[in-house]
Amino acid sequence: MLIKFTKMHGLGNDFMVVDLISQHAHFRPEQVRRLADRNFGIGFDQLLIVEPPGRPDVDFRYRIFNADGSEVEQCGNGARCFARFVKENRLTNKKSIRVETKKGVIELVVNKDGLVTVDMGAPRLTPADIPFIADSQESIYPIEVNGVMYEISAVSMGNPHGVLVVDDVNKAPVHKLGKALENHPRFPERANIGFLQVVHRRFAKLRVFERGAGETLACGTGACAAAVAGRLRGLLDRKVEIKLPGGNLKISWEGEGHPVMMTGPAVRVFDGQVRI
Repeated sequence: MLIKFTKMHGLGNDFMVVDLISQHAHFRPEQVRRLADRNFGIGFDQLLIVEPPGRPDVDFRYRIFNADGSEVEQCGNGARCFARFVKENRLTNKKSIRVETKKGVIELVVNKDGLVTVDMGAPRLTPADIPFIADSQESIYPIEVNGVMYEISAVSMGNPHGVLVVDDVNKAPVHKLGKALENHPRFPERANIGFLQVVHRRFAKLRVFERGAGETLACGTGACAAAVAGRLRGLLDRKVEIKLPGGNLKISWEGEGHPVMMTGPAVRVFDGQVRI
């Protein structure tokens, strides 16, 4: 069976996007892993699926699969690519697009300058909602890895995140410590791990070790979680620009109970067909 797809990226975080409204397919985990392979497949961080809505108050259903074949709840960079894909493929003519994800509804707006703003919803900070194992909600939690204590903030942006503040992202042990924290028993569903360097109150640098994908050039939900963590710690203002290896995102958050707004680019790379 031949399936049409589009390769896209948001700040280098790259995706295979498939419209399953006008065509039909089912992707098994082993197929996703094969397609994600950068030597023998198409190569991507995540597979994004566009499906018909499952409820009357949304326009589409949005599903995300990591390169390892696991389905995840949310992807911010992917959401921006999703918005441009459905607009450019004329699946909708709406300015504001409501999308159902595994963990709730998000709202996407394609701006006149081509940038996409995503209402990511309010962050979840209660440990049980992240999920994260802790007795009570705190802005900072001590966590042990191989006998060493670290301080971490735990946030859900529809998917679980742990955020560490570091002096220099270029020297941070992203791969070794990120892998250990991704699989830490206090994160029962694993987690994306962000390494945040605060330059000043309105600008920060970030590297993210993503659950099921490893370090990526950019992570939209990771940038949102880092902005939330930085504000909860009193280190960042409500509006902040976050520099990731692939480029910059603008994040704003008014505080607990309010949605996180993320603005950034989404780029179409090429269209193709693949046999599955």
